[in-house]
Amino acid sequence: MCDRALLKGKKRIVVKVGSSSLVHEETGMIDLFKLEQLVRILCDLRNQGKEVVLVSSGAIGVGRKVLGLNERPSTLPLKQACASVGQGALIALYQRLFNEYHQNSSQILMTKHTIVKEKSRFNAKNTFDQLLSMGVIPIVNENDTISTDEIEFGDNDTLSAVVAALVNADLLILMSDIDGLYTDDPNKNKDAKFIECVPKIEKSFYDMAKGAGSDFGTGGMITKIDAARIATDAGCDMIIANGHDFRVIHHIIEGETIGTLFLAHKNEDFNLIQYIEEGKRH
Repeated sequence: MCDRALLKGKKRIVVKVGSSSLVHEETGMIDLFKLEQLVRILCDLRNQGKEVVLVSSGAIGVGRKVLGLNERPSTLPLKQACASVGQGALIALYQRLFNEYHQNSSQILMTKHTIVKEKSRFNAKNTFDQLLSMGVIPIVNENDTISTDEIEFGDNDTLSAVVAALVNADLLILMSDIDGLYTDDPNKNKDAKFIECVPKIEKSFYDMAKGAGSDFGTGGMITKIDAARIATDAGCDMIIANGHDFRVIHHIIEGETIGTLFLAHKNEDFNLIQYIEEGKRH
């Protein structure tokens, strides 16, 4: 049922990278070695003929360091100021690295309105399709500079799943600070068992989603289960894997048993817009 060899045939891949996977834990500064490694691997996926979308966190974290703030901003205006400064710095760094491999990249900033509003959703899908057809790697982030509670996704796990559904991706890879889904928090329970494959998401999975956050990230395991619901109902396989070493992306595509694989099961009754408007239910 969980045939990893099928991952070799995936053609349209969304890769989500969290803030904790991009920075040095000790300083909060961007880990340039890992960022270069990520870019090189994504470029190699393009060289294999695959279409790639990158959903990248990190703008607020980068911005706060540029502005000399030692702690995560606690107010909305300060968060948005950090995002405004950091987004430009982060995309400039990405594009410099992609240019080294002669790979075109672009920036797409989204809010819930992008998806909920029919015209903007239609335009966003067309933009993605056009970019991918031209061999460009879109770099997606939430538009934290203008987002509010009413229009924000709140975490890039959800955003990446929405993007995967929007572009009809056949694989979503969530790079996290945990190896995958466990029956309990492995940091607290040595008897916690790793779950290699999830054919269908059950309510019980939320009870065992004890994922740890970090100083730089916003999403825990609960948000990843939510993302898996969106992706799999949209007909897209999803994998949660540890972003400590981005080379695992290559190993995943080669069909190796890495991370937790959530199997796609196209749900004809699933309404992405309704899900976003009503919020997460579990």
